[in-house]
Amino acid sequence: MPTPAAPERRAIGLTPMAATHVADVLALGHQVYDTSAKPYTPWSLSAIARHLDSEASACWVALDGERLAGFVLGSMGFDQRADWGNMEWIASAPDYQGQGVASRLVEACCATLAEAGASAVVAEVESRNTASAALMRSNGFGAGVVVTFFVRETPR
Repeated sequence: MPTPAAPERRAIGLTPMAATHVADVLALGHQVYDTSAKPYTPWSLSAIARHLDSEASACWVALDGERLAGFVLGSMGFDQRADWGNMEWIASAPDYQGQGVASRLVEACCATLAEAGASAVVAEVESRNTASAALMRSNGFGAGVVVTFFVRETPR
Protein backbone atom coordinates (compact mmCIF):
# COMPACT_ATOMS: atom_id res chain seq x y z
CA MET A 1 0.00 0.00 0.00
CA PRO A 2 1.49 3.38 -0.95
CA THR A 3 2.27 5.87 1.79
CA PRO A 4 -0.09 8.85 1.66
CA ALA A 5 1.62 12.05 0.64
CA ALA A 6 2.05 14.74 3.26
CA PRO A 7 -0.20 17.71 2.66
CA GLU A 8 1.56 20.40 0.68
CA ARG A 9 2.34 23.59 2.53
CA ARG A 10 1.72 26.72 0.54
CA ALA A 11 4.61 29.00 -0.19
CA ILE A 12 4.96 31.63 2.50
CA GLY A 13 4.85 35.07 0.94
CA LEU A 14 6.30 38.34 2.22
CA THR A 15 4.42 41.59 1.93
CA PRO A 16 4.78 45.04 3.44
CA MET A 17 2.83 45.25 6.67
CA ALA A 18 -0.54 47.02 6.45
CA ALA A 19 -3.04 48.19 9.05
CA THR A 20 -5.04 45.01 8.44
CA HIS A 21 -2.14 42.96 9.89
CA VAL A 22 -1.83 44.88 13.17
CA ALA A 23 -4.15 42.72 15.31
CA ASP A 24 -2.40 39.48 14.27
CA VAL A 25 1.06 41.03 14.73
CA LEU A 26 0.11 42.26 18.22
CA ALA A 27 -1.26 38.83 19.18
CA LEU A 28 1.84 36.99 17.90
CA GLY A 29 4.12 39.38 19.77
CA HIS A 30 2.24 38.73 23.00
CA GLN A 31 2.62 35.00 22.34
CA VAL A 32 6.37 34.93 21.71
CA TYR A 33 8.04 37.89 23.49
CA ASP A 34 9.35 37.83 27.03
CA THR A 35 9.81 41.49 27.86
CA SER A 36 10.52 40.83 31.53
CA ALA A 37 14.25 41.21 30.74
CA LYS A 38 14.87 44.90 31.33
CA PRO A 39 15.47 47.41 29.75
CA TYR A 40 13.31 46.07 26.91
CA THR A 41 10.36 48.21 26.10
CA PRO A 42 7.01 46.56 26.54
CA TRP A 43 5.40 44.98 23.53
CA SER A 44 2.39 47.08 22.65
CA LEU A 45 0.20 48.53 19.96
CA SER A 46 2.20 51.76 20.14
CA ALA A 47 5.42 49.82 19.41
CA ILE A 48 3.85 48.57 16.20
CA ALA A 49 2.35 51.93 15.27
CA ARG A 50 5.63 53.78 15.80
CA HIS A 51 7.35 51.68 13.14
CA LEU A 52 4.41 51.34 10.78
CA ASP A 53 3.81 55.09 10.76
CA SER A 54 7.47 56.09 10.37
CA GLU A 55 8.58 57.88 7.24
CA ALA A 56 10.88 55.03 6.23
CA SER A 57 8.92 52.04 7.48
CA ALA A 58 10.56 48.65 7.02
CA CYS A 59 7.73 46.53 8.41
CA TRP A 60 7.01 43.21 6.72
CA VAL A 61 4.76 40.23 7.35
CA ALA A 62 5.16 36.63 6.25
CA LEU A 63 1.86 35.04 5.28
CA ASP A 64 0.85 31.44 4.74
CA GLY A 65 -2.32 32.20 2.84
CA GLU A 66 -4.15 34.44 5.31
CA ARG A 67 -2.27 33.11 8.35
CA LEU A 68 0.50 35.20 9.90
CA ALA A 69 3.74 33.20 9.89
CA GLY A 70 5.95 36.04 11.14
CA PHE A 71 6.73 39.73 11.07
CA VAL A 72 9.52 42.27 11.39
CA LEU A 73 9.29 45.92 12.46
CA GLY A 74 12.02 48.27 11.37
CA SER A 75 12.48 51.96 10.66
CA MET A 76 15.18 54.51 10.07
CA GLY A 77 16.98 56.16 12.96
CA PHE A 78 18.72 54.58 15.92
CA ASP A 79 19.50 56.71 18.96
CA GLN A 80 21.40 59.71 17.60
CA ARG A 81 22.24 58.09 14.24
CA ALA A 82 19.66 59.17 11.67
CA ASP A 83 21.58 57.23 9.00
CA TRP A 84 21.21 53.87 10.77
CA GLY A 85 18.22 51.58 10.45
CA ASN A 86 16.68 49.93 13.49
CA MET A 87 15.26 46.42 13.25
CA GLU A 88 13.54 46.35 16.61
CA TRP A 89 11.01 43.51 16.62
CA ILE A 90 11.01 40.21 14.72
CA ALA A 91 9.07 37.03 15.34
CA SER A 92 8.10 33.77 13.70
CA ALA A 93 5.00 31.91 14.80
CA PRO A 94 5.99 28.71 16.64
CA ASP A 95 4.67 26.50 13.78
CA TYR A 96 7.00 28.27 11.34
CA GLN A 97 10.20 28.46 13.35
CA GLY A 98 13.19 26.77 11.75
CA GLN A 99 11.80 27.16 8.22
CA GLY A 100 13.72 30.28 7.17
CA VAL A 101 10.82 32.69 7.69
CA ALA A 102 12.77 34.93 10.08
CA SER A 103 15.80 35.08 7.76
CA ARG A 104 13.59 36.14 4.86
CA LEU A 105 12.05 38.85 7.04
CA VAL A 106 15.51 40.06 8.12
CA GLU A 107 16.57 40.34 4.48
CA ALA A 108 13.41 42.22 3.47
CA CYS A 109 13.77 44.66 6.36
CA CYS A 110 17.47 45.29 5.73
CA ALA A 111 16.92 45.78 1.99
CA THR A 112 14.14 48.29 2.68
CA LEU A 113 16.31 50.19 5.15
CA ALA A 114 19.25 50.21 2.73
CA GLU A 115 16.98 51.64 0.02
CA ALA A 116 15.94 54.34 2.51
CA GLY A 117 19.60 55.29 3.00
CA ALA A 118 20.67 53.28 6.04
CA SER A 119 24.44 52.95 6.26
CA ALA A 120 23.99 50.21 8.88
CA VAL A 121 21.16 48.27 10.51
CA VAL A 122 21.10 47.72 14.27
CA ALA A 123 19.30 44.85 16.01
CA GLU A 124 19.46 44.59 19.79
CA VAL A 125 19.32 41.05 21.18
CA GLU A 126 18.94 40.22 24.87
CA SER A 127 21.96 38.17 26.00
CA ARG A 128 19.94 35.06 26.93
CA ASN A 129 18.13 35.00 23.57
CA THR A 130 20.54 32.64 21.84
CA ALA A 131 18.13 31.82 19.00
CA SER A 132 17.86 35.48 17.98
CA ALA A 133 21.61 35.97 18.32
CA ALA A 134 22.17 33.00 16.00
CA LEU A 135 19.62 34.42 13.54
CA MET A 136 21.41 37.75 13.46
CA ARG A 137 24.85 36.13 12.98
CA SER A 138 23.57 33.89 10.18
CA ASN A 139 22.23 36.98 8.41
CA GLY A 140 25.46 38.96 8.41
CA PHE A 141 25.18 40.85 11.69
CA GLY A 142 28.20 41.02 13.97
CA ALA A 143 28.38 41.99 17.61
CA GLY A 144 29.05 45.70 17.92
CA VAL A 145 29.48 47.62 21.09
CA VAL A 146 28.44 45.54 24.07
CA VAL A 147 26.74 47.43 26.86
CA THR A 148 25.98 45.95 30.24
CA PHE A 149 23.06 47.52 32.05
CA PHE A 150 23.68 47.67 35.76
CA VAL A 151 20.40 47.66 37.64
CA ARG A 152 19.78 48.47 41.27
CA GLU A 153 16.32 47.62 42.47
CA THR A 154 14.83 50.15 44.84
CA PRO A 155 13.14 49.10 48.06
CA ARG A 156 9.38 49.46 48.17
